[in-house]
Amino acid sequence: MSMPDVKRYSHGSRVPGWDDAVDLSKDPQEIPDPATTPVPTELREEIERHIAKYPDRRSAAIPALAAAQELHGWCSPEAFRQVACVMRLTPAYLVAVASFYDMLDTQPVGHKRVYVCTNISCSLRGGRKLLGELTEAVGDDPDVQVRGFECLGACDIAPMVSVDGVFLGPVESDDVAELARQVRDGEDPLPAKQLIKRPSADPHANSREWDAPGTDFAEVESEIDRPAPGNSPLPAEPSSFGPPMGTPDPPEEPA
Repeated sequence: MSMPDVKRYSHGSRVPGWDDAVDLSKDPQEIPDPATTPVPTELREEIERHIAKYPDRRSAAIPALAAAQELHGWCSPEAFRQVACVMRLTPAYLVAVASFYDMLDTQPVGHKRVYVCTNISCSLRGGRKLLGELTEAVGDDPDVQVRGFECLGACDIAPMVSVDGVFLGPVESDDVAELARQVRDGEDPLPAKQLIKRPSADPHANSREWDAPGTDFAEVESEIDRPAPGNSPLPAEPSSFGPPMGTPDPPEEPA
């Protein structure tokens, strides 16, 4: 299969509309009136939790918009008004934020988001070919959007794919048909290739969630739970990572 062309626009971006001309005939936007702007209770509470994390409420714009997108499927005009109402900002301010970030959709799209990394590491490992194969396998399912992504920051599992935030890789051509089916059916995508379940160099990482291959799970649990000298929660014996933090330096030997 030939590699698909990655559509770009005259300004070089893959994202349409970010530099559309402003309609100067419109009146300036105002902060929506809470009395006339109904906001779902769950969305309001989540936005308020995000606002509480920051000294400046505007810093919560991205997680607030992500919460609205999760509810509405995209950052619709209604979603912008609801977020603006809770955050006491204008919808125009939030549009400026959402139109900059690639994971916030300002046009209706499939609510299942499949991103195929096409940056250098993944491209060298067949990422663009993978994008074409996965796009063809998913077909015209309106609930699924498949698109190339500039970089997802998981070069060690290239070529890789993100399915609703779950990182998978390396994804081979033989995986495409099964992955497309799992995405359409809402199943857990390629469980054996999920980044979060990959073994770690740290023998204790994820030991409570998954059995690392070749590891005696009971032995690991026992080592984790065993108290160390000085009430330290770390294992008493030094590991390949060096002594536990806070361990006193050994006494200097006399010259």
